[in-house]
Amino acid sequence: MTKIAVFLPNWLGDVAMATPVLRALRKHFGADAQIVGIMRPYLRDVLGGTDWLSEQWYFDPKDKQPEFRRLALIRRMQATSFDTAILLPNSFSSALTAWRGGARRRVGYVRYGRGLFLTDRLYPPRRNGRRVEEPAVDYFLRLAETVGCPAESRRLELRLTPAEEALGDRVWRDLGLRTDGRVVALNCSGAYGGAKLWPVEHFGLLARRIVAEWKHDVLVICGPRERVIARDIVRHSGMARVHSLADQPIGISTSKACLARCRLLVSTDSGPRHVAAALGRPVVTLYGPMLPVASENPTQQAANLYLDLDCIGCHKRVCPLGHHRCMRDLTVDMVYNEMIRLMEADDAAAAA
Repeated sequence: MTKIAVFLPNWLGDVAMATPVLRALRKHFGADAQIVGIMRPYLRDVLGGTDWLSEQWYFDPKDKQPEFRRLALIRRMQATSFDTAILLPNSFSSALTAWRGGARRRVGYVRYGRGLFLTDRLYPPRRNGRRVEEPAVDYFLRLAETVGCPAESRRLELRLTPAEEALGDRVWRDLGLRTDGRVVALNCSGAYGGAKLWPVEHFGLLARRIVAEWKHDVLVICGPRERVIARDIVRHSGMARVHSLADQPIGISTSKACLARCRLLVSTDSGPRHVAAALGRPVVTLYGPMLPVASENPTQQAANLYLDLDCIGCHKRVCPLGHHRCMRDLTVDMVYNEMIRLMEADDAAAAA
């Protein structure tokens, strides 16, 4: 039996963008292969409902529980005797762990001095001596092709479990949301830093227009750290048909269940936008310090909004110039118009 360990990325959105790799591996190696996903504990629910992995192992070198630490993972890998380890993260530590864990074949990109630990070395594309950014979906799929997988669709894919479906039922019932599909989701989060955030006041005005002019409900998605922001967006909207998850059971499963029911998502450049895309929902993404290259979803119904500023693409967590124009100058009108364009295109496609 073929045994494959897949070191998954550490961020929610990147795991969603890795789903074509997992699909490709299962298709190529078959139902009998043991494919183990190694991931951060907080990401345990992302892949619920899918069947590409035989097992999920949880690993966090900083976790207080010894069973999630590096030594425990190395011992578990040694006991399993993996044929292959595929390293989606670029970190030195993931390559070192795969080597110490005894995987006979170790496939990854040569970055951060880790090439010594790899048996199959890939190199990022370069132009004129400089690394060229590309969509993470393509970057990841090249790893699957290296172990023999045929070309696979770049389409992101996530599914829901029955328990997640029930969570969605509960949220819709508790908040009194429309059941005819006329619900738009908003997401204002950015674990990367404050430079990725669109002003709360802008989100509030957008929510008001969605309710008043487009006759849809609005649901503000949030994680545990965004409860205050979510409540502020509802308050700034001043509309009874604007709701948030701030007082609901918060977690990745709840977000998945809600995004699957919403017609469209307006989001900052953060994990939920990739989850929505993987669930087949159109997304309007508001970019600030990052440009839509590595995080682009090539098969998604999408509108990527960013401004033509000299400082765009600075990749800073906090605006180094202090004005944050890359997000503040993205107007409500710009976002609303793109949102309506996507929904009208979706209506036309459904009617065809």
